[in-house]
Amino acid sequence: MSTATRNAPEAATKVLPGRQAPPATLVIFGAGGDLTKRLVMPALYHLVRAGKLVNECAIIGVDRYNQTTEQWRQSLTKMLQGLTQAAGIDAQAWSWLAQRMHYMSGDFTQPETFSHVTGLLAELRKQNNSANVLFYLAVADRFFGPIIEQLGQAGLTQQSGGAWRRVIVEKPFGHDLVSARALNAQILNVLSEDQIYRIDHFLGKEPVQNILVLRFANGIFEPLWNRDHVDHVQITAAETVGVEGRGRFYEKTGALRDMVPNHLFQLLAMIGMEPPISFDANAVRAKKTELFQAIHTISPENAVRGQYDGGMVLGRKVVDYRHEPNVALDSTTETYVALKLGIDNWRWAGVPFYLRTGKCLSARTTEIAVQFRQAPYALFRDTPVERLPANILTLRIQPDEGLSVSFSAKRPGSEIEIDGVEMDFAYRDYFEPLAAVGYETLIYDCLIGDATLFQRADTVEAAWRAVQGLLDSWARDIAKDFPNYAAGGAGPDTADRLLARDGRVWLPIRADHPHTAIRP
Repeated sequence: MSTATRNAPEAATKVLPGRQAPPATLVIFGAGGDLTKRLVMPALYHLVRAGKLVNECAIIGVDRYNQTTEQWRQSLTKMLQGLTQAAGIDAQAWSWLAQRMHYMSGDFTQPETFSHVTGLLAELRKQNNSANVLFYLAVADRFFGPIIEQLGQAGLTQQSGGAWRRVIVEKPFGHDLVSARALNAQILNVLSEDQIYRIDHFLGKEPVQNILVLRFANGIFEPLWNRDHVDHVQITAAETVGVEGRGRFYEKTGALRDMVPNHLFQLLAMIGMEPPISFDANAVRAKKTELFQAIHTISPENAVRGQYDGGMVLGRKVVDYRHEPNVALDSTTETYVALKLGIDNWRWAGVPFYLRTGKCLSARTTEIAVQFRQAPYALFRDTPVERLPANILTLRIQPDEGLSVSFSAKRPGSEIEIDGVEMDFAYRDYFEPLAAVGYETLIYDCLIGDATLFQRADTVEAAWRAVQGLLDSWARDIAKDFPNYAAGGAGPDTADRLLARDGRVWLPIRADHPHTAIRP
């Protein structure tokens, strides 16, 4: 049988480089949920179009909903049609994937469900001759431990004969240090560390992965990447949306738990970690863990929390957080966090890292800004120049993926007048875009056994340890000024004062570019 007929149909556009994933069955717990419909299945569809899946693969969906395989396929087709309105569905690729879908209903906590999974896996193995199985836990976090324990009791996690069994665990991985440790202990009692893939979808984004290439494959950046040349670093993850009907979840979580020890710390790790000895998964993850372990204890004086009031976001009227569905009228849950971090190692000693994230802000943007130290003024003391524009390297993660560098240049004319200018790189200008939802690389890496972009147990615990003191402090000292920022703004005034006391300012939150270089 030829490769063209044996494997998944290739996309009409550029095919992702690299080898195909090995034959395997993907078992999705939570097959009827939004995560599966909006992200997991579209990612698999894109992998099919890119020619990354072989013919000997299968998908089993498991959920409590009582429906047939055909009904499940139809619901997924409807969702995919909504997500690909402009381009339309590639009928050949989707048909190829749909033919390999199987659905079964069951209770995640009952042994009978896992007996049925065992039987279906045995049937499918006769068809694809593969014992490789990837279990995807696209479920509420309270089911992570019980599902893995049931998998273990059913003998579904045992590896033999060269076949592998792996488990993808979604976030949130714990709600604090104690719960993260308990969950690690629970699942490590069933699985070995190399079978566990703790996922963070931020690491599936191309600009995030490109940070390592930017730093370590270019001779011009790494020599400047230290306390001798960097003044400070800003990491921003701003959202225009509110809690979007997830009030019941968000009331128990808040912005700090939801974003900082996972998404923002992953960006922090990429920008601040020491060079690994190789791109081996353990080498990279060890350096991330070291960075988290070097974070100073975060004092309440170096942290700001906020909650949005009513206002206008992108021309749309927004109610205050306390009037969102399933939110208490006297809620003290934060929807905004700003932090000043210090890292106690040779590279970053004395360099502040400012992190902020919030909902219902003026623009949707995620970016990292590295501001370099100011040049001496001595050369320009007899000119009209009073202050030089700042040199800033800005890495845009979303929505306008790319980077820019701001620096000083002389204005044309007889006098030496200096102004800030920018060089800009946008992914769309240099590379052919690939249809993606951010999960394609992560699922593919799990199928081929590359854990580089996934978190180890010690990494997760180190991240929670870094914020645990602040969580405890905020739990004892309830916020009394909520709501304290208007929807559609840049966050509470106290966040500006957090930087002002150091003589610095935040970059403006804006989705377009370029940024105007900030004068300190």
